[in-house]
Amino acid sequence: MLTTPNFRFRRLRRTSVLRDLIRETHLSVNDLILPIFVEEYITEAVPISSMEGIYRYPENQLGSVVTRAWNKGIKAVLLFGISHNKDEIGSDTWNENGLMARMIKIAKQAQPNMIVITDNCFCEYTTHGFCGVLANRDTDNDATLANLQKQVVVAAKAGVDMIAPSGMVDGMVAAIRSALDAENFSHIPIMSYSTKFASAFYGPFRDAVDSTFKGSRNSYQIDPANGREALAESLQDEAEGADILMVKPGIIYLDVIANIRNHSRLPLAAYHVSGEYAMMKTAAAAGCINERDAVMETMIAFKRAGADLIITYYAEQIADWLNAETKI
Repeated sequence: MLTTPNFRFRRLRRTSVLRDLIRETHLSVNDLILPIFVEEYITEAVPISSMEGIYRYPENQLGSVVTRAWNKGIKAVLLFGISHNKDEIGSDTWNENGLMARMIKIAKQAQPNMIVITDNCFCEYTTHGFCGVLANRDTDNDATLANLQKQVVVAAKAGVDMIAPSGMVDGMVAAIRSALDAENFSHIPIMSYSTKFASAFYGPFRDAVDSTFKGSRNSYQIDPANGREALAESLQDEAEGADILMVKPGIIYLDVIANIRNHSRLPLAAYHVSGEYAMMKTAAAAGCINERDAVMETMIAFKRAGADLIITYYAEQIADWLNAETKI
């Protein structure tokens, strides 16, 4: 005789309304941060071949891109500059009339309430493509910190809303906090790339920023095999004064996101990186996946693992999908 279960999970899955009623994890446009690439001295947007639908924008189009994102409900953008004024140390980043400062001013003028975040590193501004001052084919940690302090003060003076250091330089959060506070910018938060892996999934990004980098960043980015070290990196940045922590890449490090969430109460961001974006675009183009469903499932996975914020090149498409749902 068949024994029926006393409790049936399927009772609450029977209709879409029931499923919505008990849904545990939710995605909102407010969770999204849109990365934007801005290139000097171009007059038209340049498509990035390895990232379908993503462009390097000229400075004279940045304002309209920021406004378009704002009108979709996106509240934050992350700016990356593609410099044509590179040198050995990335000095254009602390030039008050340099590309980083100009991008901030353009974005804030276009939408004063948009949260404008700068990617604070040197790889896009140096001739060698490393993330700071180069010494013996590696980043000189402390010399890079000194330059990073100059860079973030210029960004703050230009009107940036948030600093996002991405170089995985030891002590970077403490150095930035000290520099900002000394210049009366104690109100500006730091979203640290606190747990950033030496990943194979950054390839399309290097196309996007026209990177001249040749070599390895294994000496300062985290070994993908090291989960305990990944946690320690984020907890160290929290101790130094980070306001938001981040895990990069996202999809293949959901365990790391969850572990950091279990050990920290700070807001936590996941970076859905270029290689992850490109894989989904390629699979969708091949008819292997339903793009919308796969993207939304991925975003929910980030949130379920414990991320509060998601940096993704899909931000505008996701906003369109979410906005369409609310109109039904």
